[in-house]
Amino acid sequence: MNVANEALGGHGPHAHHDGGPHGHGGAHAPTYKQYITGFVLAIVLTIIPFALVIDHVMTDVLVVIAVCAAMQMVVHVVYFLHLNRSQEQQWNRMALIYVLIMIFIVIGGSLWIMYSLDSRMMPGMMHYHVWK
Repeated sequence: MNVANEALGGHGPHAHHDGGPHGHGGAHAPTYKQYITGFVLAIVLTIIPFALVIDHVMTDVLVVIAVCAAMQMVVHVVYFLHLNRSQEQQWNRMALIYVLIMIFIVIGGSLWIMYSLDSRMMPGMMHYHVWK
């Protein structure tokens, strides 16, 4: 029996044998309410920093922007990508952790290199050699 016939017969890799309502071990399919909740949260987390910057409410608004950005990433992962703690999502969680580590290494390493280069450069000496 080939793969297409197995899938049509319900014996393929995506066959529902676990008795759950949607074949996800009892997990429910996402609903419109979840999508609307995620959308509203994303809008609110966008409006908060925007309003603070436009109205000049705070002088140090970068912390609020960073916190809202991090919260918005969590909202997107949970409400739109449907990443949760279920066993089916284990590989997706591992991939997300790997990506976060790589982003941290790239951004952190770049900032470290730029800071190191900035502290080692002597702008006065460089200017002197170029113009004299």
